[in-house]
Amino acid sequence: MEGNREQAGQGRRLLVAKGSFESFGGAERDLIRNLPALSEAFEVTVATLAPVSELENMCSELGVSLLYPENTWEMPVDPVSRILDIGSNSATKAWKSCSRLGDAIDHCDAVHLVSGDGSLELLDMIPQETVVHFHLLEPHRGLHEDVLHMEIDGRPKRSLRLTHGLLTKARNADLRAVRKLAERPKSAISGNSNFTASRIVEIYGVDAGVLHPSVVTDEFPELASANETMPNSFSGDYVVSVGRASWVKGTWETISMLGGTNLILAHVGGGDKDDLDRLSSHARNCGVELWIAPRLSSNEMAALMRGARAVVSMAHGEPFGLTPIEAFSVGTPALFVDEGGFRDSIVDGKNGRLLARDDIEGWHSNLEMVKDSTVREQWSKAGKDRISELGLSPENHCSRLLRILDSIHDDE
Repeated sequence: MEGNREQAGQGRRLLVAKGSFESFGGAERDLIRNLPALSEAFEVTVATLAPVSELENMCSELGVSLLYPENTWEMPVDPVSRILDIGSNSATKAWKSCSRLGDAIDHCDAVHLVSGDGSLELLDMIPQETVVHFHLLEPHRGLHEDVLHMEIDGRPKRSLRLTHGLLTKARNADLRAVRKLAERPKSAISGNSNFTASRIVEIYGVDAGVLHPSVVTDEFPELASANETMPNSFSGDYVVSVGRASWVKGTWETISMLGGTNLILAHVGGGDKDDLDRLSSHARNCGVELWIAPRLSSNEMAALMRGARAVVSMAHGEPFGLTPIEAFSVGTPALFVDEGGFRDSIVDGKNGRLLARDDIEGWHSNLEMVKDSTVREQWSKAGKDRISELGLSPENHCSRLLRILDSIHDDE
């Protein structure tokens, strides 16, 4: 299949849909990254309730139709809306207001639906006989876990028992929606890692395959490109962490861990002002110099990673994590917590390290070890070999999606 990808998908019309691109995190970047390969294999239409300029530019460059409502949809985030699950109703209305979306659904051969706020509500418009692949990047963590209900330092924002009770309606609606999708006669669900696939079974009680994300060497090249721009000058050695500052991303713990190392932390992803103020105070208390960047371009991110001692993360239960493979691609050592989807890409001791969260001595000794140029070279080669072994390219991602869609047809 991978050798004749274009021929296999030729003439097939694929609707690619995701509720919102507004957060523009790894999931959104990965979907945009895969669009060129998908557009070679399919006649693609993209639909969303909240586009971003990067998506609009990519669709324009590819000549792909991009459908979205006249009024950009936003997920209500106030507590009452979350408790009453008002966002679901507003998303359903927003999808129905998208001009030409009904026609696109009626004439497509398959729908590739990517999870996120507002995504599942599109199912109300999709006929039962239409083939649907749901790329469930992570079960809704705010409904099924506690990690999103923590302050930046790990303290509960409110009683976790109360939070769990208040979200019962929204949680049950999410369970019903995913199970209903799984019961469709022409459907399949994939996680983005083996860890995510196991969580889908655990939470929803439905089977799921695995469709890994991608990395593009043009974005994260082994050698610096001519337009690669360093976003900041540092006074000493630094490490990089990526993700919106939060407890779930392990930002607070990463700063705590770096105490005593004399390493600067370059944190990419920004965060809420109050959280960033508290992080800055925590960093001062730990004797850690902290630099925070919001969104960076790919060439800025590549330059930042390339100059770092290491890329690090203490994220809690990360579904897959693009950061390790981006680090592999530019040849920077990856030191990550031994949890979640990081275990798909990192082979401990071969192309990086998977470390226990509380093994501070282990983190420190490995941060010293990766100064060794021989270790860096060995891990860099092994990291690129791992990218190749897992087939983490847009072309392979597309081929795997084709096989999934073909398997749905074969099961009819």
